[in-house]
Amino acid sequence: MCKTVKRGYFFSDEKEFNDTSILKLYEAAYDLYFLLNRGYHMKGAITFIGNHYLLSERQRLALMRAISSNEKVINRKEKQIQCNFENRTVNIDGFNTIITLEVALSNSLLLKCMDGTIRDLASLRGNYRIIDKTHLAIAQIGEMLEEYHIKKAIFYLDAPVSNSGNLKKQIIEILQAFHYEVEVNVINDVDKVLETLDNVITSDAIILDKCKSWINLNADIIKQISNDCFYIDFEEKNTLFSV
Repeated sequence: MCKTVKRGYFFSDEKEFNDTSILKLYEAAYDLYFLLNRGYHMKGAITFIGNHYLLSERQRLALMRAISSNEKVINRKEKQIQCNFENRTVNIDGFNTIITLEVALSNSLLLKCMDGTIRDLASLRGNYRIIDKTHLAIAQIGEMLEEYHIKKAIFYLDAPVSNSGNLKKQIIEILQAFHYEVEVNVINDVDKVLETLDNVITSDAIILDKCKSWINLNADIIKQISNDCFYIDFEEKNTLFSV
């Protein structure tokens, strides 16, 4: 049996994302959003904002993942499929989707981003291992896809990431109980493939900007997991980011 693991947990999060810190983070988010809407590149803007507000590296990463320009948010929202999932073939960014659910099940920090996606700060950098939350995360994906009444689920896993083969076996084993076809592809460049497809399931911003259409699966799943997930809500703050 796997030992209990809290995916994405950092002991500093309780301090860096407490009520006081979040107020400062929202102020920084407003300023970052302002600069992005005026054509500043993310790298330079986050360095300037982070230094001004004396933000930690993890706080800066949170803003980079949660905040986007108004143009990009609108573009992503226009391509989002929110209903009529029946008989579709969905293309799933496997590690991206599963890891975020593992973080949610670990009650570690999540970000509710301006584009409506749920992102995490796990930052595994190519190293992945199956944990005690993995089975349940895959099962929850399976159950939600069943509710969607899809025709087929195609998972894409990054071959260079450790344990991609073992994760493929788990996905196939767990999802064989459902009433749709499942395919798992372990390939070298998942992002480039997904960028050309429709019905994509991911929270990766670059893929969302380029793909034909996408489905916000994790947001739907996390709504059902618990109302007590530890997340910072930047989507609701969207109404304050007027330009």
